[in-house]
Amino acid sequence: MVIKVGCCGFPLSRKQYYKIFKVVEVQQTFYEPPLPETLKRWRDEAPDGFEFTIKAWQLITHTPSSPTYRKLKRTSIDTSKAELYGNFRLTAEVLHAWKLTREAANILKAKVIVFQSPAAFQPTDENKDNLRRFFDRIRDPNFIYVWEPRGKWQPDEIRELCEELGVVDCVDPFKRQKTVGEITYYRLHGKGGYRYQYTDEELTTLKTWLKEGVNYVMFNNVYMREDAQRFMVMLGGKAI
Repeated sequence: MVIKVGCCGFPLSRKQYYKIFKVVEVQQTFYEPPLPETLKRWRDEAPDGFEFTIKAWQLITHTPSSPTYRKLKRTSIDTSKAELYGNFRLTAEVLHAWKLTREAANILKAKVIVFQSPAAFQPTDENKDNLRRFFDRIRDPNFIYVWEPRGKWQPDEIRELCEELGVVDCVDPFKRQKTVGEITYYRLHGKGGYRYQYTDEELTTLKTWLKEGVNYVMFNNVYMREDAQRFMVMLGGKAI
């Protein structure tokens, strides 16, 4: 069993983070991929053996109605073409967003790419077809694709799609359990909200949910650094 513990984003300076953790999920790539020279600097300054995973650009997963689009700085969206962005649509706009996401992953030497769909991306036939066409188009043995569905998706629907598409079912294990995937990828958002801090009892329970194979345990709450460090201590040096 391999256990990789880290944070979704840098909750402290990168230099300090590298001293504590050996993996991070980059969030900036979701809002807008940083310039290549910025990504290269991050990769070069990280110590040997440090791993980056990245979150796919929101132009792939979210529509322009999402408030997260306000964080776009260099990219302008033509509102008259809003229907061409997000929801995994196989459009030139989404494929361009994938191109920049893939380039970011390659620069950071990231093998794991997380696609987080919003609650508005419901389990309709159209959206399921969008997922099929998108992941069939971007299939690449050099990457592991992780999908975190939100909203009204049922476990059986998620399992069937993930098995068909060869993607990993990403979960917050305090909300539901993983259905399928070659790795385990947990994103812990805080029970009831981002400001939640996990108790020792909850982290002890989390240990029991680790699977055989490779486990990513990525904290995404206000206390992500503290909770991740406490969890690593509980693992008794088994985390990397």
